[in-house]
Amino acid sequence: MKMTEESRSGNSEITMDDVKTLIKKKDEIEEQIKAYYDVLQDQGVGIEDPLVDEEGYPRADVNLYQIRTARHNISCLQNDHKAIMAEIEEALHKLHAREKAKREQDEAEAQEEAMEHQVTLPPPFARVDTVTEGSPASGAGLRVGDELIEFGSVNTENFQKLQDIASVVQHSEGKPLRVSVIRAGQKVQMSLTPQRWSGRGLLGCNIVPVHR
Repeated sequence: MKMTEESRSGNSEITMDDVKTLIKKKDEIEEQIKAYYDVLQDQGVGIEDPLVDEEGYPRADVNLYQIRTARHNISCLQNDHKAIMAEIEEALHKLHAREKAKREQDEAEAQEEAMEHQVTLPPPFARVDTVTEGSPASGAGLRVGDELIEFGSVNTENFQKLQDIASVVQHSEGKPLRVSVIRAGQKVQMSLTPQRWSGRGLLGCNIVPVHR
């Protein structure tokens, strides 16, 4: 069978379309088998009925050529059907095995990435608990709940007290500061410029220390 041989030669890269093609071929074989059984039924014989009379002569009441041809074709087609069913089963097995392997690989990569992400993110030293709308902090994208891991020259390693942040703000009026926060488990970076605005202070947000 040309089709099944071609499919088998490339079954390492079997696709669902290949399986659908095999199933279509199987359906065609089943239709052909049914058609030949219909021929036998029209002749009033089955697959095993004798084609000679009681005296051993060929039966004259049936078309012997049609019957022999139908029986031969049914036999060949049944072998083809058995082979293609085995191929469909093998193809589905390969598809499922490949999908399972890919799913496991994706899960492993996602888990590994999450673990790497957790390792690379330093622990926060402070948290934003209020942000006033229209303030420099709000304009920079700072949100309530953001956990600070970098605020200008202050970071997790050198942070001692909130006065460290206040000092950086006072000496950086009008100058952009690099701010990094942890938000929903992800590192988010922004540029925050301390400056005078309609509200109090140079930032318009309140920062509290994170106790570790």
